[in-house]
Amino acid sequence: MGASLQQLQARLDKALVGKLLASKMALGELTIEVAPENLLEVCRFLRDDEVCHFEQLTDVCGVDYLSYGQSEWDTSTSSFSRGVKREFSFDEDEAAETFEFEGKRYAVVIHLLSIKHNQRIRVKSYCDDNEFPMMDSLEGIWNSANWFEREAFDLFGILFNGHPDLRRILTDYGFIGHPFRKDFPLIGQLDMRYDEEQERVVYEPVSIEPRVLVPRVIRDEQRFSSALDVNKELLDEVNEGANK
Repeated sequence: MGASLQQLQARLDKALVGKLLASKMALGELTIEVAPENLLEVCRFLRDDEVCHFEQLTDVCGVDYLSYGQSEWDTSTSSFSRGVKREFSFDEDEAAETFEFEGKRYAVVIHLLSIKHNQRIRVKSYCDDNEFPMMDSLEGIWNSANWFEREAFDLFGILFNGHPDLRRILTDYGFIGHPFRKDFPLIGQLDMRYDEEQERVVYEPVSIEPRVLVPRVIRDEQRFSSALDVNKELLDEVNEGANK
């Protein structure tokens, strides 16, 4: 499989010269990066070329690189007590200043499968506009892109030019914002409940407090190692008694 992917990479580098921004092999997977204006042409080639023959699109997803490589919490190195301080604020008035981002923030990632050659490839393309992210729709090349693109639009706010029916697919019709954007508050913006008196669903300001959940960290310290050694000795004695 590795040799076949390397041959595929060489084929793409030669056939799509000037169309690919990058091609990379990592962890036994091939990823190519394409400029938005070349996405449809490259995807048609991947589908129709006999060496490629990627006849099936298995996923289209969005990626938000707003806080890529940053951590929202730190842990102390001496004990289980941890202090957490958020680096970001979800106050709407501060959002524009707090979440300034240089570079291309949103990307569309496409996963393709060739049943004929038993191969997979990942295609990545970055949206040019951070304020109004847009990408050409792949629905005309692979029909399965339809609902995947609606999901990326709903959760990330990425628009797909040429999509026949670009509507929300997971959130409510009147939902405001896009939940998978990294500047969207984890607590949400509104509470929704059914009001028995009004006999309808009503929206209210969110009532829960924002917080960051820090995973439990198990450290290799002597006080814990000695306890584990004692438990191991007891377990060995029980096993020896059971075998007699």
